[in-house]
Amino acid sequence: MNSALILNYKYNDMTYKPNILIVYTGGTIGMVKDYKTNALRAFDFNQIIEKIPELKQLKCNIDSVSFEELIDSSNMNTDYYIQLVEIIEKNYEIYDGFVVLSGSDTMSYTSSVISFMFENLQKPIIFTGSQLPIGDLRTDAKENLITTIEIAAARKKNKPVISEVCLYFEYKLYRANRTTKINSEQFEAFASMNYPPLAESGVYLNFNEHLIHKPEKESEKLIIRKKLDTNIVILKLFPGITKNVIESILSIKNLKGIVLETYGAGNALTKKWFIDLLTFTIKKGVQIINVSQCPGGSVILGHYETSVALKEIGVVNGKDITTESAIAKLMYLLGENLDSKSFKLFFERSLRGEIS
Repeated sequence: MNSALILNYKYNDMTYKPNILIVYTGGTIGMVKDYKTNALRAFDFNQIIEKIPELKQLKCNIDSVSFEELIDSSNMNTDYYIQLVEIIEKNYEIYDGFVVLSGSDTMSYTSSVISFMFENLQKPIIFTGSQLPIGDLRTDAKENLITTIEIAAARKKNKPVISEVCLYFEYKLYRANRTTKINSEQFEAFASMNYPPLAESGVYLNFNEHLIHKPEKESEKLIIRKKLDTNIVILKLFPGITKNVIESILSIKNLKGIVLETYGAGNALTKKWFIDLLTFTIKKGVQIINVSQCPGGSVILGHYETSVALKEIGVVNGKDITTESAIAKLMYLLGENLDSKSFKLFFERSLRGEIS
């Protein structure tokens, strides 16, 4: 039996058509090729229905808005995060769902941050993009866009089926803050190693409803978190890494947070100089998050002798969080100016479904 997908429903004896807003930030999906010059140029999303007539078959109303300055996703930063959030904030009461189009290279980072910036979210915000421009003959852009809009408009019992920040790519809908880009050439560009897809698109669009976040209190007001602290760094361990390298990273001016990418289940070298450097850094008030380099699995501090010392000195357990989501959560929680005890408590707790 296929999922109970309802795109329209009876409201005061009339068919209600959800209103969906497409927000285009830039990226491959919004490009079309000039076949005379072979150059790519930005697509005008005001002409989206004209260019993609299949959208007329969807039972929803579609509007679009674009960043004034379209950006390659490699240039994404916190200013653009806030710009995107403010577009959605301004239109939150007008639209039933939001589709965000961006470049895929940093989509997991961007969508993860956005998931933390919205608290008590009760409408879908779904990211998608493509590996080929929308005008290419073999493009994946049309399927990704059409299905993402369909998902954003999906309703059941007068409510959105999805009420969280998600990422859709190549027939699968993921919780955004669980994703990682794994391939730069294949259409199946993203994976969510530690959490199953929320929906899968085939002949039918099937939602795994037991996995989807449900708002605890629908009366809760939407809260927007715009304070993000970018004084952070990723420190990836590798065999042979030197004291000088680690010391130089840990001594970065104004550093407030570190995502420490360790081996396996959270293991690291046990040299005294390494533990001493981390201890000194933590005592300065810098938060250190232990995240596994493995795409799947979880950090288990203290499981092996090589992680016992990290646990003892107060390194925060990132559990099965992705590096992208750890960066996002670190920016968000540092922006809240929490004391060390509260920071550790909130980071090790699931706030938006980002950890198990």
